Amino acid sequence: MTEAAIRKKPGMVSVKDMPVLQDGPPPGGFPPVRYARRIPNKGPSAVAIFLTAFGAFSWGMYEVGKGNKIRRALKEEKYAARRAILPVLQAEEDERFVKEWKKYLEYEAEVMKDVPGWKVGENVYNSGKWVPPSTGELRPDVW
Repeated sequence: MTEAAIRKKPGMVSVKDMPVLQDGPPPGGFPPVRYARRIPNKGPSAVAIFLTAFGAFSWGMYEVGKGNKIRRALKEEKYAARRAILPVLQAEEDERFVKEWKKYLEYEAEVMKDVPGWKVGENVYNSGKWVPPSTGELRPDVW
């Protein structure tokens, strides 16, 4: 089809001669465009979330405190048992030490019998203090 048939005019001299055929808004206009940030009000408020978190934290700290009290009581019970049995263990160690010390003195007397002026059991360091062996035994495997 030609333009003359479409526009029902024999021809055009200028574009300005064309009838204006333009789409326009519907009667009453277009609805407004939503461009604002609209977040729906779903879920709990910030105060509710804060109070829930604070409550959970408080409950957790309460449970930690209860556990600390129980652990402290168990530790004190363990230490009390150790303090109660300590004299028995010390007596056994003293008895073992006296037996080993007597063996050691007998061995020293036998080894040093030919040395003039040697006193069995005398401290060679001349400090005036008696110091028990730090290892807890007198090395009976050496004799």
